[in-house]
Amino acid sequence: MAETGERSEPRMPTTRMLAMPTDTNASGDIFGGWIMSQVDIAGAIAAYDHARGRVVTVAVNSFQFHAPVYVGDIVTCYADVVRVGNTSLTVEVEVFAERGRDPEQRVRVTEATLTYVAVDETGKPRIVPKQADS
Repeated sequence: MAETGERSEPRMPTTRMLAMPTDTNASGDIFGGWIMSQVDIAGAIAAYDHARGRVVTVAVNSFQFHAPVYVGDIVTCYADVVRVGNTSLTVEVEVFAERGRDPEQRVRVTEATLTYVAVDETGKPRIVPKQADS
């Protein structure tokens, strides 16, 4: 498979979605803000699962676009918790686009690192478990 930068071990996608015409910018490519939103959703899912509850985004530490996403691409996000603090979690997200719905035509289009804070029902930071439940 022609994937750039993907790990060798199998991974389960955190999210998958179809890039639609309503998600385009003035040039006809998928709007970067739409991709950023998808990355934040995927990162929050991984953080939520690890923290066993509500999390909020507190920082986008890095965000790099490597290639455009086009209408009709299937966009897949892989999110991994890479650091756990007392109340915060750092998540790395990789995004791949499947061109023309062809699994053999996958391109790494974006990567990002985000920080989330676990919060309680009142919105106050709470302690994060060091390891997620298996």
